[in-house]
Amino acid sequence: IKFNVYRLKMKSPLFFAKILLFGEYGIIKDSKGLSIPYNFFRGALKLTKFHTDTTRASHEKLLDFAQYLKKKPKILVVFDWNQIKKDLDKNLYFDSSIPQGYGVGSSGALVAAFYDRYALDKITVLENLTPDKLSFLKNIFAKMESFFHGRSSGLDPLNSYLSLPILIHSKNEIEPTGLPAQNPKGKGAVFLLDSGISGETAPMVSLFLENMKHESFSNMIRDEFITVTDFCVEDFLKGNIKSLFKNIKSLSSIVLKYFSPMIPSEFHELWKKGIETNTYYLKLCGSGGGGFMLGFTKDYEATKKALKGHRLELVYHF
Repeated sequence: IKFNVYRLKMKSPLFFAKILLFGEYGIIKDSKGLSIPYNFFRGALKLTKFHTDTTRASHEKLLDFAQYLKKKPKILVVFDWNQIKKDLDKNLYFDSSIPQGYGVGSSGALVAAFYDRYALDKITVLENLTPDKLSFLKNIFAKMESFFHGRSSGLDPLNSYLSLPILIHSKNEIEPTGLPAQNPKGKGAVFLLDSGISGETAPMVSLFLENMKHESFSNMIRDEFITVTDFCVEDFLKGNIKSLFKNIKSLSSIVLKYFSPMIPSEFHELWKKGIETNTYYLKLCGSGGGGFMLGFTKDYEATKKALKGHRLELVYHF
């Protein structure tokens, strides 16, 4: 018997994963950032008559999430609790291909889907998204997503909900943006490198905030890390490829030196090799500690050979 015979009908839009191209950790301290939707991974809310282990785990998470939201009256949004109860009684779950703990916004997509289905008087993608509306929406999402991470900027759900690239100027200033057109015949690429292990956001962010208490680390973040991150964002959006690769090389070196606990130890040599050979440059994708790493290369075919045996996913062609 095919399992999906027992799926109950529910009109469910898809919500995509996200990739923070630039800005991990920096945006906590007001660097620029650039976040893009990544439709290779996606998720949608669904109902089922019969649970599998996967749907049951997701359903139980949603039960806890609903309880959490109910106890948070200051969340700036009113939900349709009657509909939520009806759906939970029909085994509501989040059907998702987005890997968890991989830095590509699995909880962000769930939050976006939940808001889209159950928020009353919601801000829609079709209306004029003024900076005030975007900021308001981001605050709602931050409060909702804090259930999963203890702390959230709200950016991942915002990206998933809008399905648009988002340019972060600072904590309180964000706007949808366009990306330079891809060159399908180009040799250069942005890619994901799979570490094969999942990471957890909360411990990594705690470690970063602990390090920020040391003057030498906080000076480095302000004077080096944020400066280079801002340059990378500007170069990418303007299509300044030569300058972009110079700055990504600097960023990759800074991360290897100062964020090494966030890089799985078995990838330290591979990271270093990329910088030394100039074949590719790696950076964190999200908070690190596992999941995906993000790579930039001028020659994707050469990089695939250099990283043979590792799983790569293409994100963007130069």
